[in-house]
Amino acid sequence: MDFKIDIKKELKLEVTPEQMHLFEIYYEFLISYNQITNLTRITEINEVFYKHFYDSLSLVNVLDFNHIDSVCDMGAGAGFPSIPLKIMFPHLKITIVDSLNKRITFLTQLVEKLHLSDISLYHQRIEEFAINHQNEFDVVTARALGHLSLISEMGIPMVKNDHFFIAPKGQQAELEIEEAENAIKYLGGQIVNKKQFELPQGYGQRMNILIKKTKHISGFPRTYTQMMNKPL
Repeated sequence: MDFKIDIKKELKLEVTPEQMHLFEIYYEFLISYNQITNLTRITEINEVFYKHFYDSLSLVNVLDFNHIDSVCDMGAGAGFPSIPLKIMFPHLKITIVDSLNKRITFLTQLVEKLHLSDISLYHQRIEEFAINHQNEFDVVTARALGHLSLISEMGIPMVKNDHFFIAPKGQQAELEIEEAENAIKYLGGQIVNKKQFELPQGYGQRMNILIKKTKHISGFPRTYTQMMNKPL
């Protein structure tokens, strides 16, 4: 596998032997746990390393995580992108919020297996968590959670002023940007960078969208029903 080589070449990150070992433990535990509880349909080793681990680390192509302290991962599922980022940037303080307890149970055991510290796990609806954690994080992100306008409404209020919301997206990224542009502005955000790229080995096209919060707008997020029935 050329994972370490591709990470160095494309993302300018050096994966140490210790970090590589953690990724291997992560993979093995994910696959064994996945047989009991469905967490991912991607199980082949190369696909997991590129479509999950590499894709998670690709957030560095829009932001230098060496200068970031706290990250909130909304709906992290099996820990993407926050756990791979934590493996590569051990100083990060990670908060993961997920509404499904089975995922939190998996992540609790994973964190113990990897001996990671400074990770807080919350079994809660994201919009409810967000109401009580406004202006709190350097970076908020959400991968495969929903449309850009929806995740922006849940995520941007939790970002500190002059800090960042990152939306990793797939092939429909430009269309989502077009549809969510007004919502992002309304929420006090501004798209400051977007990086389109190909995953190595032909695993697909991605885009990371970097949104800077320029001012705090109170009253968001609304309830899930309101957000779905009347998108910004």
